[in-house]
Amino acid sequence: MNDLVFSPSDFVAITNQVLETAFPFVAIEGELSDFRVSKGKWVYFNLKDDNASVKFFGSVYILPGPLEDGMRLKVVARPQLHPLYGFSLTVQSIALSGEGTIKKAFDLLYSKLQGEGLFEPERKRLLPYPPSRIGLITSGESAAYADFIKIMNERWGGVEIILANTQVQGEPAVGQIVRAIEWFNEQADLPEVLVITRGGGSLDDLAVFNTEQITRAVAASRIPTLVAIGHEVDVSLAELAADQRASTPSNAAQLLVPDKKHELFMLAEQRKMLGTVLQEYVRSLQEDLSREQLLLGQSLDNIVEESRRYLREQTRILHLYNPRTILKKGYVLVREADSKKLIKTISKIKKNDTVILEFSDGTAQTSVTKVHSK
Repeated sequence: MNDLVFSPSDFVAITNQVLETAFPFVAIEGELSDFRVSKGKWVYFNLKDDNASVKFFGSVYILPGPLEDGMRLKVVARPQLHPLYGFSLTVQSIALSGEGTIKKAFDLLYSKLQGEGLFEPERKRLLPYPPSRIGLITSGESAAYADFIKIMNERWGGVEIILANTQVQGEPAVGQIVRAIEWFNEQADLPEVLVITRGGGSLDDLAVFNTEQITRAVAASRIPTLVAIGHEVDVSLAELAADQRASTPSNAAQLLVPDKKHELFMLAEQRKMLGTVLQEYVRSLQEDLSREQLLLGQSLDNIVEESRRYLREQTRILHLYNPRTILKKGYVLVREADSKKLIKTISKIKKNDTVILEFSDGTAQTSVTKVHSK
């Protein structure tokens, strides 16, 4: 019997070829142990059960959040025999497994992100109401998508909704949702609000919305965010980081747009109220106008009466100063015979001048025979 003899390099190459053909990727579930981070870039850990332990290696960017020994993980990895470091499993994805582990991971990541201020109320922005353009991240085949669109159209309509069709659970969901958030934020014409939604499910189903990647992407979005995960008991970290959360996809639509039926009813009520107010205003103006007309009439009567009194007084004064009135008292006006000019002083008269004497009832002409000065 001839034994096959390989060089070390050939053995590594053939082994990796066999592994790549038979097990290009493997999913292993077990308890985390010996977890450590090297140089802030690489992670090393083991998964173990009662009888065995398997070593893993990967990038820190693959981590769903802070991890601790004792947690139960499901890891998808690529088995490989390294030429220098021996057999290893290169991590492709990490998922939390079991309610205890999920709760522990949630608490660890919550404490970390809360310490960074990602959940502070001061960071929250107001959502436009109602928006005219919405970016929607969800599964296009899901009931959540159908409910959101249905309620949006029933309540308001006319809103442009741009769908980023992603998975909302399972291994690919985290990367797809993060890329969708980044894609919307890179657009020249940004949506006014970004909605991330899905229906309810188990803790495992909703675990992607408690990952560090999605939570940080939501917090970093320059578009205001609304996260609506269909469960009421627990609030996901992505919801805490969002500018606003909704309890269900339908509730998200209710928060974003008003109910047009209600708005039309309110418009009708306001129109009625406005009509009543206008009628009351016109009636008040008419009453004011009537009062003003009455006051104006009284003022005009007073002005006319005052003018009449003034005219009578002036007429009396004119009568008193009328030369004819004075002449009736026995006075005479003396005028030059030729020019009819009034002679006001004795110095204007000489002996033998002819003058006209003007009485109240006529005139007489005479010759001056004698002049006496005082």
